[in-house]
Formats: sequence, C-alpha cells, structure tokens
Amino acid sequence: MRAILCHAYGPPSDLVVGEVASPETGAGGVKIAVDRAGLNFPDVLIVQGKYQAKPAFPFSPGAEVAGTVLEAGDRVSHVAPGDRVMATCGTGGFAEEVVVAGDAVFKIPDEMSFDTAAALPLTYGTTYHALVDRGGLRAGETLLVTGAGGGVGLAAVQLGAALGATVIAAAGSAAKLEAAAAAGAAHGVNYTTENLTERLKALTRDAGVDVIYEAVGGDVFDAALRAIAWEGRLLVIGFASGRIPDIPANRLLLKGCSAVGVFWGSFVARDPAKNRHNFERLFELYAAGKIDPKIGASYAFEDAPKAIDDLAARGIIGKAVIRVRA
Repeated sequence: MRAILCHAYGPPSDLVVGEVASPETGAGGVKIAVDRAGLNFPDVLIVQGKYQAKPAFPFSPGAEVAGTVLEAGDRVSHVAPGDRVMATCGTGGFAEEVVVAGDAVFKIPDEMSFDTAAALPLTYGTTYHALVDRGGLRAGETLLVTGAGGGVGLAAVQLGAALGATVIAAAGSAAKLEAAAAAGAAHGVNYTTENLTERLKALTRDAGVDVIYEAVGGDVFDAALRAIAWEGRLLVIGFASGRIPDIPANRLLLKGCSAVGVFWGSFVARDPAKNRHNFERLFELYAAGKIDPKIGASYAFEDAPKAIDDLAARGIIGKAVIRVRA
C-alpha cells in the first residue's frame, strides 16, 4: 500500500510517497481503508522532531482518518467490515490503510461525508473536552478563543456558541475573523493591529473573560491572561507561536483564577468511555446543525508535504484534509 513516509526529521518537503506492507489488525484493532485524513498542527511538529511523540522511522504522519472498516479484531464488537467510520491514530493516517485501537474508532452518521468526518475528531474532541470537562463553560459566560481562524479555533468558536457562551474571537487577519464570525463569534479582535488586553477589557466592560481557550502561546497568551475575569479559567491548548509562556503565579492569586492544562490524547487513553460519551454529544450537535467543520483546503495524497508546509505557514483557514482515495 502507499504511504507518506518520514525517514528522518526535517522539513515536510523531505517526505516521500513509498510502498509499505499492509498493517496487521490484531485482536483489539480495526483496519481501515483510509478515504480522507485530517491535517493538524502536531503533523508539522512530528516530522521535524519537535513533538512529544517520536515514532520509529520510517513513519507516516496523520493523526485522524475517515474511511471504511476492512477488518475488526476479535475483541472489537462495535464496528464491522463495511462500516463507515472515523478514528484517531496518532500517526499513520497518511496511508491507504491504517490499524487503530478499537476504542478510537467511531461509526459516523450516514449523512456525514468522509471530508467532514476526517476534519472532526481531534479538533472537536479536544475542544469539547477542554470547554466542558476542563473549563466548565456555562451558558451566559464569555469565551475568548485565540487562533480563532484555524481548525481548532473555529471548532472552539462553534462549540462555545452552541453551549450558550458569548464568544470573542482573536486572530491575526481580517479573513480569519470573518470565518470566526460566520462560525458564531459575537466579537472579533485582530491581535496584529489591536491591543488584545485593552480590547478584551472594553468588550467585557472591565469584567474580564470567563474562559480563555488559548492555543497560540507567546505574547498572545500573556495579553489574554491579563484580561481574565475573577474565577476565570485559562485553558492551555498549545503553543502555535513557538514560545511556551511562563505564568505569573501572582496573577492567578489576584484574580482567583485557574490555569488548566488540556491534554486530550492522555484523557482519551485514561478514560475512553468518557471520550465516547463526548463524541455522542458531538454527533448530536452535528445532527442539530450546531457544529460543522469548516474545510478550508483539500489536497491530493501526493501533495501532503505541501499541505503540512501550508499549515505551518498559517495559510489555511479552518481544517485541511488529504484525499487519500480520490
């Protein structure tokens, strides 16, 4: 079978299309014929050796897929060959076939396309866990979403609005803020041209932001924290800017606020039943028309290296998918 292969850490342009053996399913696994694969920021990091997971060479990037079940192991009963599914796999998704642990595979609704299914698991799974499980977001609260034009950011905007929050989107361009407004943001702040802290204070009438969904890090993180509300919750999602910020403990004390880490991958491994419940809720929201991933770019299989480059350059609004099968 064909796969996009990383033989050594380096730029995405070093990735190659190669032939590898079909993976073994195993008793607890599910083999999927991949139709679409979702692209995420960890794919940028993992091929450069900058991610916490470092798989053995050669490996394929790609942490989420949608396709059709080819085989199900003896210990798997919730899916069967022929089922349309989506799954998270960590790595290996940029390939014609992938084997995924049964707990990470979900049947998708009949009306859901493979493009949508490939764009949903990581961004919406992470975001639902962050906002509901970790942030305790309540209807009527204010939610700040940084990096609001990307796949994770737009998922947070949609889910925050669906949960009844007033969403403030922060992004680095007018086009990204337009996408966030279309996804349900009530307000937008361009942090390349505006003072983020001052704008947040003005928008909240100096009350501050109740929940901050922070995926950028660096200066944006610092500015957002300065505008947090009393008993606010800052959700640490990631560091797309490249700088991991330090959190001044005195600010946590003075605002009676919390900085909360969100490591969705570890949560899934530790509590797969809760994660499955979360996805049931996500499917309900999708059926109700309250969430729908925005797919900003679609790439042919052999163009996966360019897709990763484009994502690294922040040139994609919303999610990107790889067409493994045309």
